[in-house]
Amino acid sequence: MGGGQQAGELPLPVVFVVVSLFVLMAFETGQAIHDRSALEGLRHSQQATVQEAVKLRQQLQTLASKTAELAAAGDSGAKTVVDQMKRQHITLAAPKN
Repeated sequence: MGGGQQAGELPLPVVFVVVSLFVLMAFETGQAIHDRSALEGLRHSQQATVQEAVKLRQQLQTLASKTAELAAAGDSGAKTVVDQMKRQHITLAAPKN
């Protein structure tokens, strides 16, 4: 074979391309692992806030349903609250049993 290459040897540019691709893939994999751990840390740090928000939402739903029940039972103060909420396009409904 000509050009100073022996049979079975890869040309130098092909070796550089293969090595470059390997280094790039290794870097991208390391970056993805780092990003995943950072996102997991953020998710973990927000868990307490999410749990408090769920608890608050449940309390608000209970309050809204009790107010709607009182309004349906004839309580004038609860009716006023329900009417004002309707004006703001918020519907308070009693829970369906």
